[in-house]
Amino acid sequence: MARVTVEDCIDKVENRFELVLLASHRARLISQGSSITIDRDNDKNPVVALREIADETLSPDDLKEDLIHSLQKHVEVDEPEPDPANLLATGGASASSEEEEDAPEAVTFDQMSEEELLAGIEGLVPPEKSDDY
Repeated sequence: MARVTVEDCIDKVENRFELVLLASHRARLISQGSSITIDRDNDKNPVVALREIADETLSPDDLKEDLIHSLQKHVEVDEPEPDPANLLATGGASASSEEEEDAPEAVTFDQMSEEELLAGIEGLVPPEKSDDY
């Protein structure tokens, strides 16, 4: 295949805008050192990315998921939901024990007596006055 056109790729990715996004993302991955799945044939990275999509050496769905993942700033981690049957069997006791485990520890502060505070304040030296201000 000497030239890659949008028509070669449009049957793999129907939306042209999505095709441009996927090909540009793949071209960036190639420039960052990702291995290519076809012969380069002295082509630049965007052309190689389009040829990979046209030859179906990469799945467009996988590229789309990778693109979405690369754009996410906050990745949600799916944590398993508590088993409703277990909650009913224990009468909700497991939920309260989980809440106790997740509760933050109480924050403690150093206590200072009033005399210690006054002694510390008396030890402070006021800044010297100067005519420059």
